Amino acid sequence: MRHSLALLVTTAMCSVLSPWLASAADQADQISRGQYQAILGDCAACHTKPGGQPLAGGAPLETPFGPLVPPNITPDLETGIGSWTAEEFKTMMRTGIGHGGKRLYPAMPYPAYTKMSDRDVSDLWQYLTTVQPVKNEVEANQLPFPFNIRLSLFGWNLLNFTEGAYQADPSRSDEWNRGAYLVTGAGHCSTCHTPKTIMGADQDGQFLKGSSLQGWYAPDITGGSHAGVGSWTSDEIVTYLKTGVGTKTIASGPMAEAIENSTSKMEDADLAAIAAYLKSLPDDSKATIAALSANDPRMIAGQAIYRDNCSACHSADGKGAMPLFPALSGNQIVQQGSPETPAHLVLFGSQGAQTDARPTKPSMPALAWRLSDKQVADVLTYVRNSWGNAAPAVTESDIKETRESR
Repeated sequence: MRHSLALLVTTAMCSVLSPWLASAADQADQISRGQYQAILGDCAACHTKPGGQPLAGGAPLETPFGPLVPPNITPDLETGIGSWTAEEFKTMMRTGIGHGGKRLYPAMPYPAYTKMSDRDVSDLWQYLTTVQPVKNEVEANQLPFPFNIRLSLFGWNLLNFTEGAYQADPSRSDEWNRGAYLVTGAGHCSTCHTPKTIMGADQDGQFLKGSSLQGWYAPDITGGSHAGVGSWTSDEIVTYLKTGVGTKTIASGPMAEAIENSTSKMEDADLAAIAAYLKSLPDDSKATIAALSANDPRMIAGQAIYRDNCSACHSADGKGAMPLFPALSGNQIVQQGSPETPAHLVLFGSQGAQTDARPTKPSMPALAWRLSDKQVADVLTYVRNSWGNAAPAVTESDIKETRESR
């Protein structure tokens, strides 16, 4: 009798607790999926400032129109998103219109996030409600007049924004569609890698063709073989996004940060999907670039400067010593139309990404203190036109502009 009673009580408790346990497990799964969405969207890169609390507000973003500060997106009731509803969050991700009808500037990449699925947006929201609330008031809009008037974004959206979730291409593979979804949606690659119009919108027909970004140049990542990733294998792209170190190049600047915070933490299958999509993007460049003659005075001067300042690490033949010293021969970063990134590296130096797979950060020393604008221009002209490379010559004014942008 006693055993029967115990069994009856246990059965009753299980019947009561089972739905609750199942619901708790579902919620835990949703939070875990949402955390992954935050990784895909690289939320920490903008919304966490160096040394600051996670997602409590970021360092100012220098846009062509003035500074914008990424806001606090912890669930603090007064200074974060704790007073938002799930529906308001979804509307913001879909349309760029946030709590209380406030219009967001497209530095918050809602033109990309609008492509995310309802489930992914819901999962992200669920995760954000669980992070540690931080009381941190952020004045996001620091733009000068008239750009500080948010009503102007109504017109911007009419001209430059199309709302709508990603629609799969049935003629393409599941992997390709997953890559397209990630690149154009949560990954918002276009925000950095697509050139912008005078209004700050993506230029038509220039998707992922490369763009200037806070003193750096986010390179062409289409399927072009000269300046794009067409000559990379899918495995090389995956390795670069996972470790920050490619076959011939090492991530630096904003890309190193993106790899540390986002792509190095992505699932390998998603990285492979991104690679498949990027390599499929057509190379529609019609220009044929010829290397400068080795007898050009700038090449002669640049070779001497390279020998004295660069060859110890990058070798006389430009092949480098990976994984610490990147090859310069055949390096797509070196051969971009804009010399901003190599100029930035030579003048100010840089550190690569620190990832689980590559915990040692490669470093480049700053040479601004010892090289003049002309010397930097000459050595970069030499690097961009040696060992099979071909790219426009670099001018003193190019270097002067980069030096003064710091």
